[in-house]
This record gives sequence, structure tokens and C-alpha cells, in this order.
Amino acid sequence: MSFARGWSAAVPLELYGTRSCQYTAELREELDWRGTPFVEYDVESDAAALQRFLQLAAGNRTVPLLVEDGKILQTGYNGRGCVVGPL
Repeated sequence: MSFARGWSAAVPLELYGTRSCQYTAELREELDWRGTPFVEYDVESDAAALQRFLQLAAGNRTVPLLVEDGKILQTGYNGRGCVVGPL
């Protein structure tokens, strides 16, 4: 499932995370506070998003993952993250 926040015609950032990860929530809140447009994908509830996430992260299962134009900008938040287990 994906959620567009601060949507514009070209949403450059993608946030891959989970609802249960507090660091995903913290990064989401920071992006919202800054007014940065992004699309959020929950890799626990969206199988297609999980596959994209695993491809982008080369198998690393740490969320949140912030991506711009297919390139990883950030893994985790403030040096911390949650590990997505096998689904």
C-alpha cells in the first residue's frame, strides 16, 4: 500500500518502511514537517513494494529507506532502523 504525502506532479522521494517501525514514523514526520513531497510504501503489506525495496537495497532489510530517482539517499533514521523479516 502506498500513501502520497505533499503530492505534486513529480513526487521525487519514495519512503519504504513499515507501520510498526518507529524510525519510519520519525522520518515520515520529519519529511512532513519540512514539507517534502514523498510517496510512502509499507513493505509489510504491499508485496510489490517489498520486491522494489529489496531490489533497491540489494537485499538489505533495514527500514526506513529513502529513495530519490532510484538512488538510496538514506537507510534508517539517525543511525537506527528496523529489520523487515521474511514475509
